[in-house]
This record gives sequence, structure tokens and C-alpha cells, in this order.
Amino acid sequence: MKSLWSDDDARACVRHYAERGVGEDLALRTYTSRLLGSVPWLVMHGGGNTSVKTQLPDLFGQPVDVLCIKGSGRDLAVIEPDGHPAVRRAPLDQFRKLERMSDEEMVNAQRQNLLDTTAPNPSVETLLHAYLPQKFIDHTHSVVSTAIACLPDAEAVCARIFGGRVGFVPYIMPGFQLAKAAGDAFDRDPSVQGLLLAKHGIFTMGQTAREAYELMIEMVTLMERYVAENGQDNPGLHPVTLPADPAPASAIFPVLRGILAKYAPAGVPTRWLLNHRSSDRILHFVNGSALADYGKRGVATPEQVIRIKSAPAILPAASTSDLANWAAEAETAIADFIADYDDYFARHNARVGGIKKPLDPLPRVLAIPGFGIVGIGKTAQESSISSDVAEAWIDAVLDAEAVGTFESISEADHFDMEYWSLEQAKLGKGAEKPLARQIVAVTGGGGAIGQAVARAFASEGAEIAVLDRDAAAAEATRKLIGGRALALACDVTDAADVARAMAAVATHFGGLDILVSNAGSASTGMMADMPDAVLRQSFELNFFGHQSMARAAVGVMRMQGFGGALLFNVSKQAVNPGANFGAYGTAKAALLALVRQYALEHGAEGIRSNGVNADRIRSGLLNPEMIAARAAARGVSTADYMAGNILGQEVTAQDVAQAFVASALLAKTTGNIITVDGGNVAAMLR
Repeated sequence: MKSLWSDDDARACVRHYAERGVGEDLALRTYTSRLLGSVPWLVMHGGGNTSVKTQLPDLFGQPVDVLCIKGSGRDLAVIEPDGHPAVRRAPLDQFRKLERMSDEEMVNAQRQNLLDTTAPNPSVETLLHAYLPQKFIDHTHSVVSTAIACLPDAEAVCARIFGGRVGFVPYIMPGFQLAKAAGDAFDRDPSVQGLLLAKHGIFTMGQTAREAYELMIEMVTLMERYVAENGQDNPGLHPVTLPADPAPASAIFPVLRGILAKYAPAGVPTRWLLNHRSSDRILHFVNGSALADYGKRGVATPEQVIRIKSAPAILPAASTSDLANWAAEAETAIADFIADYDDYFARHNARVGGIKKPLDPLPRVLAIPGFGIVGIGKTAQESSISSDVAEAWIDAVLDAEAVGTFESISEADHFDMEYWSLEQAKLGKGAEKPLARQIVAVTGGGGAIGQAVARAFASEGAEIAVLDRDAAAAEATRKLIGGRALALACDVTDAADVARAMAAVATHFGGLDILVSNAGSASTGMMADMPDAVLRQSFELNFFGHQSMARAAVGVMRMQGFGGALLFNVSKQAVNPGANFGAYGTAKAALLALVRQYALEHGAEGIRSNGVNADRIRSGLLNPEMIAARAAARGVSTADYMAGNILGQEVTAQDVAQAFVASALLAKTTGNIITVDGGNVAAMLR
């Protein structure tokens, strides 16, 4: 590894935070914490922690010795000074005299000694940092350090690599006892510059921010060099024979979503997001002949069990020519994983007195030979995090297996960590939004209505794929949504484009729950004077484009097996035609019939089909020039023209978007049309 320290950047950071009243110690603590957090194989997703011992004024302006320690769950990559809450040091030092302290007592005691009681909870490893005397302490779960720490002879290897510069601490679950053990290890040899914690990670310490940081880089580099120089061929990682026609994610993900939904116990959500991850290292891992052995030994660092449980579910390789048989075998593998998890919970819950409530038993990672890994989560972001953590675990296992044998913590320790209240609290338990876990594809997503629809669904918790013939317009909408939203160029009149887009949505998210078929365009002219080509072009976009998207969406929904929703942007023209809009109105009338046909034919599969009839919406269909011309023809202002309805109010793209959201939430409604026009008797369906 290379040091990212820059004298110029460090000075700039100190100046920047000085303007906000932050002292040099905490400014440099923030600077090097961000350097560490910027490297995923050092820390990821809230992992690792850093601290500085300094002085800050109390309420009376008197200097107080404090430990500024990373707040629990804060991300080092983007941390600000307030992400290192200040805790009074004197009480922390006194706690070391105690024989025992429960986790809850420890957290409470740390909060009692915060200078600012509104600050986040200090890290669960606060006391460990406190019991090491150096000013700056850095702790990471670097991939290679967890590999070395998971060797059966980790202490001896640690001595070989570092030559006594790094002490060793046997495995103890994070908390008070680990803090005391780490402090004792340092006291036995105060010359050490770091500590390697078995099955956990590495600490480095120094009197300056740069010293602690560059020691971390040096120690990680020494471990990387050891693995590179001592790695041996492992027969268990020799590849198995794989199908000649591996199935793509678009073919297997909807099936997997369906299996997960089928086996989700009562009270557990049925819809999950999937994330595919593949690389040479990942494939080396999942293709190994001994995958069922090394892949089931457990995590590389205790925190990983919170994200991905103790092991993945191992599925068979998927062949395009034999998907039905693969689906049956995959279902058996997932069912077996769940049964094993239930047994694991029962055994260890009995051991701790039956006081724990079971988490859901579904896997968070799937390992598939020839394909890679699949991260599972309740959001697209969470499924990506599952993959990230699994990838770090895989790298640690591969490094450990290259120089020895990967050995995780015991099953009992896995359980104690997975059901540790302090770690569970980090993940949050907030209520989900109404459309959480729903995957929504919006066609015409770059236009005014499509953009409003995409944003409205995203605000309700849905994951969004924005489809538009104009790739730049789709990307603009995606940027407004942020997160893991997907932008795709798609011409809905091109069957190949539709197939590619639907495969891309399934690959990115795992499947599809809701299609908002919105793309459309209006042609003007009297029917008798209209060339056939113009009429056919209107039907290609305003009818057949919807049919192509709906057919592709139904294909994915059938593979998942738990229904879905088809939502169509019809138009008031379907029931209240306007002069010179025949090409548009007749196609929309056919679309209205299509809405009902899908409702009739697919209701038994749980697929709902509904539409929205809107009128006079500022968009690509009704642009400023057209609004001015139609207002002039009626002898009214443009404002009066746009508000020419019973309610006397202009209807906006956001109003249409809310109608689509409402339709998606009407779980027992199909074949329905919601009119969004401010009131027009001639367009009323009933």
C-alpha cells in the first residue's frame, strides 16, 4: 500500500476546520480518518474506528482531558469532526479497575461522560482506545489483517511478519473485556507500535496523526508482502467443471427473488433486492472444489456476521439450457440454509436462556459457481453492501488459504455477535416507506411526467429504473433520484431494445415489481387527411410500445411468481377525443382496452393492470407553443386554458405522478382508471 498523506492537504485541513473553531488535533484526526476510509480494503460501510486524546474546554472554559473517538456507525470516508464525540478520559481510566462491566453499562457510562450529550454514541471500542496511551489510535479491518488474524497460528505468524513490533490479542468479543485484554497486552510490551486482534483486525498508534496512519499503511503492506511471498497452491481451490452455457443474471435473478419470497417466514418481507458481483478472485473462490468446506467456516471479522450472517447459501451452477432443474436445486439449497439457520438459532438461544428474538433466517449472500456472488438486501444499497462485505470476506479467506488455513470464530461466538444488542442497534430499525423493496421501471422517464413519476416513486422508497429513448434525459432523471437508480436508453418501439432494457433492470436490481408505461407522443391532423405512415407510427409508440413493455414485464413477474403491477399512461383522449388528435386518441383508446385485457388475463397471477387518464399537462406532448396556440384559438389566456376544468386549477406532472403512486398502492384494484384532469364531464368514465 502507498501512503496518501500530503503535508499540503493536512495543513489545508487544519486551516479549514480552524475557521469552524476546531483545533488542530481533531482536524488532523479527521484528515487521516478520511484517508483510511477512502480505501475499501481497509474499512468499509461504517467499519473501523479512530481516536485522538486531546483537551477541550468544558462549560466553564476549563480544559478537560478527552478521548475523541469515532461515533458508532459513522463512515470514516466522509467523517466530520463532530463524528468523533469527546468523552472525558478520567472516568474511562477508572473503569479499567472493574472486574466486569456489561455492554449496556459500558454504553451508558460512555454516554454519561460525553462533553456533548447530543453527540452520537461513542464506538463500542472506546475503552480499548482509552487503554492505549498513545495520542492517535487507528483501527481497521483491513482484508489482509483479517486473513492473518484468522490463521490458527496467527500469533506465531504475527511475530514472523512484524518481528515484535505488533502485539497479539487472542479473540474476545468486542467490549469491556477485550479493551482490558488489549491494554494488558500493551502493558506487557510498551514498545509495540500496534496490536493484531485475533479474528478481528489491526490497531496502530502514534503520537502524531501521520505516525499512526503511516504505521497502519506499513503494517498492512508487510502483511500483503507476507501473503505474496508465502502463498501456496491450494488443491481445494482448483475449479470444478462448469456448464458450457452459464445463465445470465437476468435469467436467474427473478427466479431467486421468487424463491426468497416463497421461503420468507410470516412477518418477514417477501421482496428482496439482489446485487451481482463477479471478478477473477470471486470466481476463483466460488469455483473451488472445496467451496462447501471453506465457504461454510464463518466470517473473517465478527462485524461481518451482522451484515451477511455466518456463511452464504451455496447454490449449484446455473445453465441456460437447464434452468428449470437449476431452479429446483437452488430452492432446495435456500430451504436447507433456512432450516440450518433455524436450528442454529434454537441451539444457541437455549444456551443463553431463550431471551433472544430470531432475526429472519434468509441468507444475505449466495455463492454460485461460474457466476459469482449475489448480495441480498432490503434496498439496492443494502444488497450492494452485502456484496461488498462478502467480497472482503472472500479476499480474506483466499489470502488465509494461500498461506495456511482460514479459521473463523466458533458458532457460539457467531451467535453472540449476530445477536449482540450493541451491533444490532447500528443497523437501525426505522419503519420502511410504503413502496420499499419495490423495483419500478418508468418509460419516458426523461420527460416531464416521467421524471415526476420516477421521483414520486423514489420518495416512497421504491428502487427506480429510468428508461428513455434519450439517454441523456434518462441520466438527468437518475441524477435527481441518486442512490442506485438506473438510467437506460430504450426505444419502446424496438423489440430488441425493450428486451435489453428489461434484462438490464433485472440484472441491476434482481427483477421488477412495477412498470409505469409512460412513453408517448402526439401527432396532429384530421383522420381523413392523415397518411397511413403517421397513423401507424402513432400506434407503434402509443399502443405497441406499451404492449412490448407490458409483455416483457409480465415475463419477469411470472418468473418471480409473486405478482406485480402494470401502470399505463393512457389519456383523456381515449374517452374524450379532440379534433385533429385522431392518431393519438385512437391509439390511446386501444391502449385503454389493453389495460383492461391485461387486468383480465393476468389477475389470477397477482399482476394488476391500471391506468391514468390525464389532460392538459405541461410536457413534451403539450409544450409552450401548443399551449399558446390552443389558448388563442379559444380566446383565453394560457393560464385560463391550463385551468379550464371544473376545479379551475392547472393539473401538473406531479399530480399525475401521485395518481400512479396511488394506483400502485391499491393492492386489490385492477382494471381501474384514475382520471387526473381537474374535472371534465366528457372524460368521466362513470
